[in-house]
Amino acid sequence: MGDLGQIALVSILSHIIFIALAWYALQAVRLEKLLKPNHVFQARLLYILLAIFLGSSVSNFFLDYLQWSQQLPSILQ
Repeated sequence: MGDLGQIALVSILSHIIFIALAWYALQAVRLEKLLKPNHVFQARLLYILLAIFLGSSVSNFFLDYLQWSQQLPSILQ
């Protein structure tokens, strides 16, 4: 049961960190030129959703890679 708690904690932290990194990276992109003027709420919502999508995708890749690397020694057994 302790392993599940550690995995859950690592997963939550990984998602939060990568979503924050995606948010930081999206600040360099000028999406407002593509959006309609005076739609501030929709633009902010789009930034948030893009950050969640990108961060979660990268986090899932990182967590999968971590899991696969832990399973590799079982090939040698």
